[in-house]
Amino acid sequence: MPLHILLRGLWRLKFPLAALALLLVLAGAALIISWPRAYLAGAVIAPAETTGLATSTLISASALSPGSLLDTRPSGNFAIYLAALRSPEAAAMLARDTRLLAVLEARRAEGPAGWLRETLGLRLTPDQDDVEGWLERGLAVTQSLASVTWTLEVSLPNRALAQEVLERLHRFAEAKVRADLLDLVGRRVKVLEARLAAERDIYLRTPIFELLAQHQRAAMVLAADEAVAARLVSGPGVELKPSVPNRPLLLVLLAVAAPLAVAFGGACWVLLFGVVEPRKAKGALPPWTSHQGTELPGPAFTAPKSGGVWGDTIPPAGVRGRRPRSRA
Repeated sequence: MPLHILLRGLWRLKFPLAALALLLVLAGAALIISWPRAYLAGAVIAPAETTGLATSTLISASALSPGSLLDTRPSGNFAIYLAALRSPEAAAMLARDTRLLAVLEARRAEGPAGWLRETLGLRLTPDQDDVEGWLERGLAVTQSLASVTWTLEVSLPNRALAQEVLERLHRFAEAKVRADLLDLVGRRVKVLEARLAAERDIYLRTPIFELLAQHQRAAMVLAADEAVAARLVSGPGVELKPSVPNRPLLLVLLAVAAPLAVAFGGACWVLLFGVVEPRKAKGALPPWTSHQGTELPGPAFTAPKSGGVWGDTIPPAGVRGRRPRSRA
């Protein structure tokens, strides 16, 4: 379909499309305003391996080789820390030690969705799987593009609970990494001590003593250092006023997206069903044709009668004609 025909069809549907866009904007604005507000708790962390006195540097036999400048993925103990934040063990800890289950249950019971669940007899009491799903959606882990820091954010309707959840998640993930390293070091120390008790060759006992000293030093560093995987740069802290969702931004996006969506739907309608021509009134003149107006101005010439020639045609008044030819 040519563009001018499509635009003409959209122009003829301007009033229904404008009404539909206005209705869509009002419905979306009412939905955005009715959404419950939530407080945002955030913390800025950095990998502990970035410092010269990091635990990984002190407990290793040699200096760690630096990673590629193009590879920004987390590695080492910090990668284990980030994975532990959304682990099933973290969800079980939150369900056991915080009031997160009560908050999720209250959120399920409110609004039209809560009435529908209660009417249909659906489950309203959340469990550990629901907490794990909330962690996947509600915990935001964002890497900074300007530095090596990362940002942790959690949004909840309760301000105190948001800060408590973020603090507990950080402590749990840090303790998880520390416990795994201590367990690894303890098992290796036991094996090395048992091997020393049975080994009599002095040439084999010397490297075993060196390995034992290295792991004993690692156990001492793990017991003394507070930050094993992630070092707190700022926070955890909670804002004073709720800011989630961002209503002004959502309203602006709705005001832009609703007319575009309605215009796209109107264009699809015109492409599918064509342009509806307006009805003609009784006694109205015929529509303008494409060839009308292309003739030259002035009276039209008539064809000659039978037996005559074109040269015998008498031109109209005021027009100079050709001289008639003789029939001889």
